[in-house]
Amino acid sequence: MQEKEILQNLREKFSELYGDGDVALYFAPGRVNLIGEHTDYNGGHVFPCALTLGTYAAVRKRTDDKIRMASLNMNDAAIEEMTLGDYTNKAEGSWTNYPRGVIWAMSEKNFTIPTGFEVLYYGNIPAGSGLSSSASLEVLTALFIKDQYGFDAVEQLDLAFLGQTAESDFVGMKCGIMDQFASAMGKENAAMFLETDTMKFDYLPLKLDAAKIVITNSMVKHELASSEYNTRRSECESAVQDLQAKYDIKTLGELSPEQFEEGKELIADETKRKRAKHAVYENDRTIRAVEALKQNDIATFGKLMNESHVSLRDDYAVSCPEIDDLTSWAWEIDGVVGSRITGGGFGGCTVSIIKEAAVDTYKETAEKKYQEKYGKKPEFYVVDPGAGAHRISQ
Repeated sequence: MQEKEILQNLREKFSELYGDGDVALYFAPGRVNLIGEHTDYNGGHVFPCALTLGTYAAVRKRTDDKIRMASLNMNDAAIEEMTLGDYTNKAEGSWTNYPRGVIWAMSEKNFTIPTGFEVLYYGNIPAGSGLSSSASLEVLTALFIKDQYGFDAVEQLDLAFLGQTAESDFVGMKCGIMDQFASAMGKENAAMFLETDTMKFDYLPLKLDAAKIVITNSMVKHELASSEYNTRRSECESAVQDLQAKYDIKTLGELSPEQFEEGKELIADETKRKRAKHAVYENDRTIRAVEALKQNDIATFGKLMNESHVSLRDDYAVSCPEIDDLTSWAWEIDGVVGSRITGGGFGGCTVSIIKEAAVDTYKETAEKKYQEKYGKKPEFYVVDPGAGAHRISQ
């Protein structure tokens, strides 16, 4: 659906659920990360862009203390209800934990919501695709609460921190800042080069030399909240502790590859050493990739994307056979500049930079091979960088 249709549908369904009346409309995008994976919680650099896919909300304040939430992405669009002050984490798997977590995070920062509200969400990001549907939902919720209740002290960047706090401390997925940052701070036709330990960032126009960003959804749903993601983080933190015997560091992002090679034997556990190697080298790859892009060297950018995937597959162990096949098939096609897994891993999507003339060839080849081997079709999205979270003018 086009945005106009989405908004019309939201208004109609909102009236059916909650009754007629004026509503405010909001949007927060998902994101794709071009390079810099699993570096954000390691104090490194990332290079994401916001998408035009994302999550929408229709919102109306109430006069009592009830908060009522529903989503058109749920089969029955059933209304979930909570009371102000009751910030209990629901049973595992409830989608409402993400907005509940944001309300809790805002209350922890003394942004107390005086009255309840009713909201209807709709997202066009495929669930479990690794394109940050959860971050989009969190940032969106923080945005409309800020706007509806006049919390002017909440800056746009604060929306990202509130979302991260909700996901890390309420939902329990110990994520970095990248996903929420990209959703809050996105800019049309630009990617964001973010240094996560300082939160310094630059917008970089994406000039891809007659190439397109193509996202391929493997249709394998990842489980980021599973123990594997949090395990990766704890492995990296343990590696830092080992390296502190030689280096005065707090994160792996402070090390160059040369420093890592000099001190890597301090990490006695081989698995933790491999995790740390990825974080250090991926940070360096990201810095070099952005420099290459500034020089219009798309070929080098693509080569570093490919190296990123190999590291995520072999050292960080967050890929899967379906994703590995999609990337290797892409690498064989003339006109594919680079291709890698994107997002947290364990399924989800690949991101590829492909010359316009080769996009159809890539899609046809990948679909044919994937269906033959796995018995299902991947989904393709040719995307442009979109704007960050905002209220929609009516």
